[in-house]
Amino acid sequence: MGRQKQATPLQRSPSSQLMHMPPNDGEPQKAANGSATGKTSANGSASEKASAALEAVADTPGLMQLLICVLGIYAAFLSWGVLQEAITTTSYPIRPATAAEPNPPTERFTYSLVLNTIQSSFAAITGFAYLFFSTPRGQNVPAVFPTRQILFPLLLVSISSSLASPFGYASLVHIDYLTFILAKSCKLLPVMLLHLTIFRKRYPLYKYGVVLLVTLGVATFTLHHPGTSKKVAAAAAKDQSGSSMWGIFLLSINLLLDGLTNTTQDHVFSSPNRYTRFSGPQMMVAQNVLSTVLTTAYLVVMPHLSQSGTELLSAISFLQRHPEALKNVLGFATCGAVGQLFIFYTLSRFSSLLLVTVTVTRKMLTMLLSVFWFGHSLSAGQWLGIGLVFGGIGAEAVVQRQEKKAKERAKAESAKKAL
Repeated sequence: MGRQKQATPLQRSPSSQLMHMPPNDGEPQKAANGSATGKTSANGSASEKASAALEAVADTPGLMQLLICVLGIYAAFLSWGVLQEAITTTSYPIRPATAAEPNPPTERFTYSLVLNTIQSSFAAITGFAYLFFSTPRGQNVPAVFPTRQILFPLLLVSISSSLASPFGYASLVHIDYLTFILAKSCKLLPVMLLHLTIFRKRYPLYKYGVVLLVTLGVATFTLHHPGTSKKVAAAAAKDQSGSSMWGIFLLSINLLLDGLTNTTQDHVFSSPNRYTRFSGPQMMVAQNVLSTVLTTAYLVVMPHLSQSGTELLSAISFLQRHPEALKNVLGFATCGAVGQLFIFYTLSRFSSLLLVTVTVTRKMLTMLLSVFWFGHSLSAGQWLGIGLVFGGIGAEAVVQRQEKKAKERAKAESAKKAL
């Protein structure tokens, strides 16, 4: 994942055209003493155009880059998820057990905002370290905030990403688990909707079919998974089976904020003429710096504005009492930071729609891996879900490969003619 000249995927034509456009100063010009100079300039311009065309073909992100990104995201966030569960579900005794009190009271780490702040600060440091060490010797480290115009979308991304999780957790108080997981399976839909409505982006017809197939496939697989069935039954036993409009409203805000985060990031990467050329690590550092500032300010200021306790001081006290929890928190933040490197690299080289496809199908592929590893069996409904997901992804891969070959042939022919 070293720094290299940033290209954009073939479907994001405005960005790629801008980033591979030949320079204007190579246009043929007539000299005062005749046309010889103009001819030489024209030959030079032709060579530059041919070189630019060949470079565009060579710099197009390939299958190997995509595979590395997907594996990196899966490995980092599978570990991240295990540590997150350990942090939020482990009960720690408040005081050591004694003969008089063999089972002392316990407590859990419930300071999600502090956890998010630690995560964003680790990610900012990791992203900057990557930027620093990947910059060639003798060159300046790329600016995290290169222009004033880029501040607004970066601030928007930081706010939307910081607010999304609290709305999702709050919705679970009012809706059942089944509604929650089905909505999460449909994350591709709000991403595409926001691209269409806010950024006026248009997709080829097959892309809508792929999104529909992947969404239906993930939802079908999840519905028929035994773990989901058990959790739905448990929720029903606790009188949480009835969905409320307020819970659905909170969940809708969560999905829209997630979609707004992804589409705004995509917009920045695909608009180098407006925001300058911005790499994935630059976006990672900028977003996490702003998120850390926002959440830290909230943690420091809110206790002075309300009667509630200080979450920051309570979290620090908890981690001092339970050093083993601190190890999990630091591991959680490290895995999240490494995972974000792959996420932002994927965003800058591919697209937000592809990234959401990877994250949406991650859980399903994890379940599928456990099935083959431990020899479990799949129901007919689960096989149907797998067929829909991989059918959609496979169809997209075939169409994109055909389009890529056609464009490569056209560029190669254009380069030969220019020579």
